[in-house]
Amino acid sequence: MTTPTAPFPTPRAGTPAAGLTVAIDIGGTKIAGALVHPDGTMTATTRRPTPRGGDAETVMAAVTEVIADLSGSPLWPSAARCGIGSAGPVDSSRGTVSPVNIGAWREFPVQARITAELAARGADVPAVLAGDGVAMTAAEHWLGAARGHANALCMVVSTGVGGGLILNNQLHPGPTGNAGHIGHISVAFDGDPCVCGSRGCVESIASGTAIADWARAQGWTPAEPGGDATAAGVAAAAEAGDPVAQAAFDRAGRALAAAIAATATLVETDIAVIGGGVAACGETLFAPIRSHLADYATLSFVQGLTVVPASLGTHAGLIGAAAAATMLLPQAGTPTATA
Repeated sequence: MTTPTAPFPTPRAGTPAAGLTVAIDIGGTKIAGALVHPDGTMTATTRRPTPRGGDAETVMAAVTEVIADLSGSPLWPSAARCGIGSAGPVDSSRGTVSPVNIGAWREFPVQARITAELAARGADVPAVLAGDGVAMTAAEHWLGAARGHANALCMVVSTGVGGGLILNNQLHPGPTGNAGHIGHISVAFDGDPCVCGSRGCVESIASGTAIADWARAQGWTPAEPGGDATAAGVAAAAEAGDPVAQAAFDRAGRALAAAIAATATLVETDIAVIGGGVAACGETLFAPIRSHLADYATLSFVQGLTVVPASLGTHAGLIGAAAAATMLLPQAGTPTATA
């Protein structure tokens, strides 16, 4: 099956970036794969549910099935590289992952295992591993809301908060692939403990889980018995005028604004792109971010900073895995994004 998307900037004929990219997207609920063309279309898309329970090999078996599906495509011989996007933490220097939402994988050598599976099916190609925040950043810069921006911060605000950086038109994953992990910037030095071991992290205030937990702690409950007590339910209540729900999103927006402004001040990004489940709440989240941003982005070189929603939606994982491979593998070249 071919799913059309907005096109990648097409590499010049004869450059190493020609050919297809095998894209693998590994998350807590599904493992997806596709063959991604240089123009951005996706062929042979496939997915499997991420196994619950079982051991590391049970999860890897689902990845193997996805690769097997892709290898059945008549276009398989045109594969030139592989991009792997995974929930984190990741260590791209070692090719390992320890996803918080895949308990069976701890320091699992996913890059080596996938490379071996590809080779066993005749695709002896280089592979790169990227965390899901970095992959989303690559996707949004290449095709989405950050396209045309040389310096950008892209974020995922969901059950956690992650992100990645584009600096001078280059994806900047850092030595282990975790640069741009804005969720664990502390914005409240005396704040609540975070799961990472620090205090007052953005994630501990602005994640969907944190928003819902804080609202309930302040006495908010869904209007209907048994109603939605997640961040989506809090957002609906905020839109209906509930003051506690509105305060929960204002608090989250302030934390995000402080972190976005700090990042922009440090590396001179001019746009922040926000995706993820909480971003789907729209202006309930974005309005307080923009309101508070004026209090934090005060220096002249960051006063033009903009905050916008991500635009790729469900395509971001696979497109991001392919984009990361195209941008990071030396033999893949680095096409320049166009406005």
